[in-house]
Amino acid sequence: MFLDNRQVAMDSALEALADSIDYFQDNIERLRPSLRESLKPLYEERLQQMHKLQRLARQYLKMLPRDADVERDDFLWLWSRLKSFVGNDSQVLINELLEQERVLMQALSTLFTHPLPDPVEPIVEECMKGCRRLIRELYGMQKRKARR
Repeated sequence: MFLDNRQVAMDSALEALADSIDYFQDNIERLRPSLRESLKPLYEERLQQMHKLQRLARQYLKMLPRDADVERDDFLWLWSRLKSFVGNDSQVLINELLEQERVLMQALSTLFTHPLPDPVEPIVEECMKGCRRLIRELYGMQKRKARR
């Protein structure tokens, strides 16, 4: 089945959402407890938004669920671990999480260039706002680390 441009944009946004959640869950133990506790609610909210968006994509855009790109996830995890050997582990993770957010913001922005069904648009907007909250939180963590 070939996807139209709108479906491709939705697929990219869903993939970016899933990647960001997977990356956080795979690396949660590497974060200091205070960082973990401040980020966890934001990722739990993202998980709920992703599930809503997946259901709406199936319903309104006739999209089937896809499996995650496991090899890509493994590569990103390994690359992050290697960078942690030469730098501060928490700082490396914060930078990696920020990069995930940049990718997600790009995917969501691209999705907004296509007409979306009325029930889908508010969920995409929620995802965008959640992304902005997470970016502010991550930059705040970077600043607090730099002051120490």
